[in-house]
Amino acid sequence: MALRINTNVAALNAHRQLADTDARLSVSMERLSSGFRINKAKDDVAGLGIANKFRMEVRGLRMAQQNVSQATAMLQLAEGGVQKIETIVERLKELATLAASENTDSSGRTQLNAEATQLLTEIDRIANDTRYGSTPMISTATSFTFQIGSGNTPAEDRITVSTTRGLLSSDLGLNTFSVGTVENAQNGILALDTALDRVNEIAGQIGAAQSRLEFASANLAISIENIAASESTIRDVDMAFEMVNFTKNQILLQAGTAMLAQANMAPQSILALLGGR
Repeated sequence: MALRINTNVAALNAHRQLADTDARLSVSMERLSSGFRINKAKDDVAGLGIANKFRMEVRGLRMAQQNVSQATAMLQLAEGGVQKIETIVERLKELATLAASENTDSSGRTQLNAEATQLLTEIDRIANDTRYGSTPMISTATSFTFQIGSGNTPAEDRITVSTTRGLLSSDLGLNTFSVGTVENAQNGILALDTALDRVNEIAGQIGAAQSRLEFASANLAISIENIAASESTIRDVDMAFEMVNFTKNQILLQAGTAMLAQANMAPQSILALLGGR
């Protein structure tokens, strides 16, 4: 066996192994403290690119989910106005039915007509006042487009909600409504049936859109969950497995330190040769 003092090959080897172990231990500590398997691009270049795409997709879908929630609130506001107008139409039907009967005298019809006039004014007020911010909801035919996806494909990422008419008294065919005479009241009954059909038409369109948005919201929740799970598979660390690596490297570090000390002591055996001379 060759004995050298200028170059301690065993010590150099032990030091190299110790440095490698210390680097792996540092990586394990970084992963355990951050919870991520990928903390730097060098950890997994391809995986980082895919994980970043998943993360951006999730963030976009979360905003889309918020859009759906706000769109639902918007349509609920419109629905509330529609319901009140429908209630007024029902009351007008009562007034018209009462005024169309000969058991109601002209004085009574005058009073009924006064109430009907006020109710028609209230229909217009509700229709004009039902707004989402500054956006009219039921005073005119409307069309709203909601972004419910993270992409830019209209058929997949957007929902358009439209109504075919407004709910002003003129839109309902009630702009000439009167119960001041028996004939007017009788004609008014037919007009109110038509008006109710129109109110129901708008209510149906709003309700259908709400139902669609509800399913869209549920689908977004599932998509966010699945994509987040996919990102987690790539980016997040398996804590149990990494703890195994940490413990192994910790033991190797201790053993490597001890072996480096032994390698540094080996050249001292040459002193025995020098002393013997």
